[in-house]
Amino acid sequence: MHIKNVTVILFSLGLLMIAGCKKDSTDDSTDGYTCVSCKTQPDALAANDASSKGIYKGVVIGSSGTISFNVMNDGTGITSTLVIDGTTVNLTSSITWTAGQAYVAPFTGTLNGSPVSITFTVSANGGTPSITTSSIPGHPNASFTIVKETSSSLIECFEGTYHSSLPEDGTFNLLLSRAAKVWGADVRKNGETETDDAKGIITSDNKLVEENGTVMGTLSNDEIKGSFNDSNGRKITITGKRTL
Repeated sequence: MHIKNVTVILFSLGLLMIAGCKKDSTDDSTDGYTCVSCKTQPDALAANDASSKGIYKGVVIGSSGTISFNVMNDGTGITSTLVIDGTTVNLTSSITWTAGQAYVAPFTGTLNGSPVSITFTVSANGGTPSITTSSIPGHPNASFTIVKETSSSLIECFEGTYHSSLPEDGTFNLLLSRAAKVWGADVRKNGETETDDAKGIITSDNKLVEENGTVMGTLSNDEIKGSFNDSNGRKITITGKRTL
């Protein structure tokens, strides 16, 4: 799959960073799968929009999943939830939050009886959230993309796959904000350890358009589908459903 290699995607107050692909898809936004367990409004509080406090969400590749962090959003509690290959892991941290400072903390838990450790970091103003280290049993090459949710911009996470006429298959996980009308995806070929990415906008008719103008797919409720040709003329089909 011809997509630029960038392993970190940042999202701050509506900017989501990512890049590369090409054409075709229809679907009406009134149709499609609906995630009944997913939030329809942001949990993030306005008081935390420019703070390291708040809600952070992300997608995981290696195999596939999502992760979320709650850093004192309502004034108490620092927790994280990792869902990987359908298994939920509850994570906690003992590192306290301090006003006006960056927050850096290891979050720990247990997966199938083995310890999990994920180190989360975010700047004092809530910018550049990321995972600096991770140890997840059975997932040695996990890649994370983390973004901050704000009080005006609900972050939605989609898990999906792609198929290329090479042939080639892989994981296609995506983050988006309908309020900011931006999206970004992480992509990894099956059996590989390197993660690629792509980014773009959401049009008024719910098309996912990459920054080079390629229409990659259509957002229908909580489902994404599309087919397009990459720069080498290979047909690529993507599908995904919202899971967070």
